[in-house]
Amino acid sequence: MGYEVLARKWRPQQFDDVVGQEHVTRTLRNAIEANRIAHAYLFVGPRGIGKTSLARIFAKALNCQTGMTPTPCDQCDSCREITAGTGLDVLEIDGASNNGVDQVRDLRETVKYAPAHSRFKIYIIDEVHMLSAAAFNALLKTLEEPPPHVKFLFATTEVDKILATIISRCQRFDLRRIPLAGIMDRLRHIASAEKVVVDEDALSAIARGSEGGLRDAESALDQLIAFKGERIGEADVLSVFGLVSRDLLERLVEGVLRGDIPTLMRLVAELDAAGKDFQRLLVDVLYLFRDLLVCLNLGAESGAVEFVAGRPERLRELAALTDTPRVVRAVSVMMEAEDRMRHALSRRALLELSLIRAARAASVVTLESILAQVVALKQAWAVGGGETTADEPLSSQPPKAPSVVPAPITMRQEPTPTAKMELPASVGGGDASVLMDQWEQVADRAGRLSLRIKAALKDARPVSWDGHRAVIGLDEEFREALSVLEQPRNRKGMAQAIQSVLGVPCEVEFRLMPWGTVPPVKPLPPEKPADPAPVVTPEGRAGGLKGRTPGDVAQDPAVRAITEMFGGSVMEVRE
Repeated sequence: MGYEVLARKWRPQQFDDVVGQEHVTRTLRNAIEANRIAHAYLFVGPRGIGKTSLARIFAKALNCQTGMTPTPCDQCDSCREITAGTGLDVLEIDGASNNGVDQVRDLRETVKYAPAHSRFKIYIIDEVHMLSAAAFNALLKTLEEPPPHVKFLFATTEVDKILATIISRCQRFDLRRIPLAGIMDRLRHIASAEKVVVDEDALSAIARGSEGGLRDAESALDQLIAFKGERIGEADVLSVFGLVSRDLLERLVEGVLRGDIPTLMRLVAELDAAGKDFQRLLVDVLYLFRDLLVCLNLGAESGAVEFVAGRPERLRELAALTDTPRVVRAVSVMMEAEDRMRHALSRRALLELSLIRAARAASVVTLESILAQVVALKQAWAVGGGETTADEPLSSQPPKAPSVVPAPITMRQEPTPTAKMELPASVGGGDASVLMDQWEQVADRAGRLSLRIKAALKDARPVSWDGHRAVIGLDEEFREALSVLEQPRNRKGMAQAIQSVLGVPCEVEFRLMPWGTVPPVKPLPPEKPADPAPVVTPEGRAGGLKGRTPGDVAQDPAVRAITEMFGGSVMEVRE
């Protein structure tokens, strides 16, 4: 007898031998024990995970001469014939080469005849999606009402190509890709039985390369035994199949997370010189990023970790360098590269560019963050009306609309300390001087929470403090700022800021006050004769743009905030 490859020699012969498909094997077992056998079954899933093997085992369980049983004997004539593929009552048909309507019509004629010596006549049609539409239609009536002695077992890798009318007449089972741990256990068992020593890292590399298909993994092990003999290491696997070591993959991902572009370029050069498959490399990098997402959200010890299972400490080290949004952006870049790699003229250039893009993903300003900052700036502008410089004189009158009178309209000035401030009776008792002395520090701490809070506090002042309750007042024109500060999160942040400065817990209340009753933070010096105040433009800023230089405009607080945020500069000033 000639040599039998490992994939055939170690093909599952019992439901217990099937790896990673417990949800299917349990259902089929229970159906047999309860004698609830349907007339048609459809096994769906990628290649090499056990679809046809399950169909054969199920056929043996139905036709075993010891009786219908979930554990066929494998000794009777019926079991041996099915195992060898020579049974008269179990016909295995290749859908790819028998896909015409004529072959299906012949099948319809044969189903009328009783089985030769078995309990059922079973048709196993592999790659059933290859049947033509006419062939499917010819099969419909037979599949809906077959004779009692006929069972159909279909297997397919592309269920989307099967007519919905066919699927609805079958019991469908979706088989899963086999986990890496399951493939490694099976390969370890086969290697032990074949008296071959395989390193754990080599088993892991074979399992990774199989992409969840046990048959592919068994074929790879067969090839490695022929290449290396009775002892196989990880280097042998990487050399034969062009895979990349897990250590090098981790260094690649670490380079992406650290933004270390020189290291990434050197690693790609090494991989190119070693003749590695860049398409396969991208897939492995994606698997590693996927485990990184699992670690960030479920923990390194989670059973969902596959690619770097058994190395939680290394996974935690990588996770400490990043966060979920950054990994998601990197994965998006790598998935795009994996799709384009198939048609790339220069795979190395595409890989280098993709790794660099992924490395820079953390510094990319997203549209959402830009919009949030623009909204915050608009809020700050609307609430504060812009900041004024120390040289800008302030008036004691509220702002007015521009008048036709040639006299300039000046900016509002807070009351000077020469006039005694009378607080409204609604504020209640309590001396605000203690809090007022520390107000700049309190406002600074609270302003760190967000730009909107910082802007809103520019015109807010403490008007009452009794040691446990602070009343913060704003002029009645600043209703928008009040709505910002009264949000529960911002109110809580304000209370924490006061506690951190004064050392006592407190409650915070924000109130709108009649104009002119909110005191300034520091007493202002008496007004000195000054040049006429700058004219207020409709945009709310002093002086307009006419005659101003780029350097002058760049000192404007609002312009300065925008240029610092986006890293720009003022190049030209236009009216």
